[in-house]
Amino acid sequence: MSLQVVTANRLDDGLVVFLTADGGWSENIDQSRIADGKEAGDALLAEASVPELDTVIVGPYLIEVEQQDGGLIPTKYREVLRTKGPSVRQDLGYQAE
Repeated sequence: MSLQVVTANRLDDGLVVFLTADGGWSENIDQSRIADGKEAGDALLAEASVPELDTVIVGPYLIEVEQQDGGLIPTKYREVLRTKGPSVRQDLGYQAE
């Protein structure tokens, strides 16, 4: 079965974030809590979809990831782009740091 993590957008700045092991949100995909299998993924998404988080994040959903070189890499190109930030201006997003 595939490995999955939960991603969403943070409401205060719109950045892509990932659900962490302590139930928080991080901009770093490597800090994500990993679900292995459908049931674990569904449980993780349910945790990220509670109404109390509606003031913190928007649009949580599962993405598939692979472990490579000690880190997590999304398997879909769309998600790879989301982890890097805006692609039209190099002075914005994660690549500006």
